[in-house]
Formats: sequence, C-alpha cells, structure tokens
Amino acid sequence: MVNDLRDLMREASSHAPHDDGDVSAVLGAGRRRVRVRRAATIGGTALAAGAITLGSMAWLDPSPPDLAAAGVPRPEGPVIGLGDARPAVEGTDYRVLTSYTNNDLDAANGQYLDGVTDDGLVLFRDGPHGRSNASRFALLDPVTGERTWLDGLPDPSAQFWPVELSADRIALLRLPTSGETDALVVDVYDRADERWTATSWPGLPGTGDAWGARSAPDGRLYVKVPATEGAIPDGGWPTAPDGEAEDADAEGDTYDLWSVSLDDTSDARDEGLRVGDVAFTDTSMVWTDRTNGDAGLVHVRDLASGSETTFDPRTGDRCNLLGFGASGDRIMMSQYCGTYEDGVRDDRVQVLSTDGDLVTTIQGSGIEGGPAGPGNELVTITSYDRAQGGTYVYDLADGSLLRLSDAVSSFGVGGPAPDGDFMWHTPVNRRNGATQWVGRLIG
Repeated sequence: MVNDLRDLMREASSHAPHDDGDVSAVLGAGRRRVRVRRAATIGGTALAAGAITLGSMAWLDPSPPDLAAAGVPRPEGPVIGLGDARPAVEGTDYRVLTSYTNNDLDAANGQYLDGVTDDGLVLFRDGPHGRSNASRFALLDPVTGERTWLDGLPDPSAQFWPVELSADRIALLRLPTSGETDALVVDVYDRADERWTATSWPGLPGTGDAWGARSAPDGRLYVKVPATEGAIPDGGWPTAPDGEAEDADAEGDTYDLWSVSLDDTSDARDEGLRVGDVAFTDTSMVWTDRTNGDAGLVHVRDLASGSETTFDPRTGDRCNLLGFGASGDRIMMSQYCGTYEDGVRDDRVQVLSTDGDLVTTIQGSGIEGGPAGPGNELVTITSYDRAQGGTYVYDLADGSLLRLSDAVSSFGVGGPAPDGDFMWHTPVNRRNGATQWVGRLIG
C-alpha cells in the first residue's frame, strides 16, 4: 500500500528502522518511486526521519547482469558501465575526512552525518529519540572532532532536510509531524547570530513536492507546486519480466515553479514556469518539461542575460526521469528505462552539456545517481547489484569513474557536500547498522 509521505515520515521517526528482507523492495525501487510520487508527494530520499531502511541486498546471482543478452537497448552517445570503474585507493584517489558508525539501526535511531557546509563542517544530527521523537543538530569539525551544538531548534520533533549549508546559515526544510497543513516551513540558523528562525510564507500555495525545493545563486529557495499528475493507463500497468508492474515511459508530472526569500516571509513569487524537475548551476537555471516519467525537453536559462536554449536530451523511448541535477556546464539525469529478460533493469545516469551534447551515460541494472551536492562536479552513483554493488564516483572534470565500496548499507543516510567532497555509506553488523563516510577527491 502506498503511504502518504507525511504518514511515512511520522511512522519512520516513531519506530526504529526495520527491514523484512524484501529483495523486490530494492529491485523495484526506481519504479516504486514513480508510483509513490504519483500517488502522494515525492518518494525521494527520506533521510531526515532517521535512517530509513532500503531493504536487503542479498542477490541470488553474484555475476554482473549482461545487459546486451537481456535485450537492454544501448543509449545514444558514449556509454560506460560499472565494470569500467577503477577501484578507488584511499590516500591516492581520495582521503577520508571523517566517518561515523551506528552499529544497530534496526534496534533504534542513532546519530547521523547530514551533509557538509561550504566551509567544511559536517552537519551532525542526534535523533530522533525518545517519546517526543526529538532531534538536535551540531556542526562537527572533521579535523578536531569538536561539535558545536545549534541550540534552540523551533520544533525538534519535525522531519528535516538541509536545503542550504553555507558559511552564513543552515537552512533545514521542515514538514510538520502533526496537523494537516501542507505549508512549507524552513528553519534557518544564522551562524553569526547563533539563533534559529522558523520561516513560512502565507502567499505560497500548499506544496506537495516540498522536499524537492532547491536553493539558487540568487539566495532564493525555489519550490515546485503540483500542477498535473501523470495518469495510470486504463487497465493498469503491464507486467514486467520480473513480475513487477512495468511503468517505463510513464506520462510524467508537472509543477508550477515558485520562489521564496529566506529572509522575508511576505516574499513568495510565482515564477510563471511549468516544470518537471529544476536545478541550478552558478550561472543558469535548468529544467525539464516533466518528471516521474517522460522528461520531455530540457531548458537552460542564463541567469545573467535571461536567454534560453531548449533541446531534446535523447533519453530513450521508455525512460522515466527520477533524479535531476546540474553543475558547471553539465546536466545529470537519473532514469529508469524498463525491465528486461531475467529481471535485468535498464537504469541510466545520463550526463549532458548545457548545450545539449551527449557527454556520457552510465548504464547498469539497479543503479541511481546524481551530483554529490549543489555545484559539485562529482556524481555519486549507487548500485544495488550484488556483483557490482556499492558507491561509485564519476568526475565531471575528467570523465573518470571510481568504485569506492563493494556494498551499500540498508539505510538511506547522507546529505549534500561542497565541490570535491562526497558522502557514502557501508554496512556493518550484518547489515543491522551503517558507517557513514565523508571523503575528498585527491588531485
């Protein structure tokens, strides 16, 4: 049964994360995310409610999937696979800045690394804990290990996701854990004044995709307000070879784009754009026609001149857009493009230039990926395949692909990082817990 996001998040924070070992829950994660977002709000990473279990990664077949033999089509342009990755060597390719281990997240919520600020501090979260499901935050110095607690959080029982981790302020998107309001609330911590302010905008319509809010170079927060919802075909979805519903080439959803000022509760502005997904670089705004299905066209607006270009990303006939990001002159599109023989999935992380050139597509079964953080030229890719499972880092600057780990934990933990840094997680204690890592690329 599909849960409303608010109910899902409340339940996750009220009970310890638990996994019944449903392999299909991970195998079908991309498609289920489409259906969850279509029926509720978004099904993206629900990190802020504590560690949300991702399911078992115990594949029966340890050999890498043969995409060609399964009939998976090759994307247009240059293509690389996970087998092309070079194993990353600590001390040569990257160095670990800090790490944190929760030994048993199946038993109780723990403490988490929720992202890295522009000036290199780690947002550390303790909780939610106790009958009130309270959380508290600190800034962790990865060199000394010292934590500076950010006291005075307006509603410690809420669910949070960082939308800005700058040297000036910490902005946490909040969804209430009680009541029926869909109002957007952002808790902003002024690092100079050392105080929190809860900010909301009466002029902003209710937002069903608040967790997709994006900060922009102009200092504003851009929010998507639901407009149209892709319909399930008459008779329901066909059945894929793995027995799951096959919703490749879904119709897609659209949103009206609004922006708000984090400093002025009266400043909520309708941007007059109908979008699917939206992302920002330092110099441009990028958006698609639709998301959660066929992406349509990609649009790029120069923030200085206002000039726009539009192009066909050539994603493929059956591709659903599930993740979207941009950095520098590159655009990243994470897609599910169908399931084929023996349950082999066609998942893609497509990289394009802002001029529409096909740079490369990383293709595999059971993968997803996107920028390691706003403005970050590193793309982190997660694979749930047993033979090729783990976290990979693709460098937009030189096109190199590194394999960081050979497994991912069963819990969705992590957050955004500044350019050159990245986060990943690995299993401990027979997958009952997780170690989070913060690393920096060398060179």
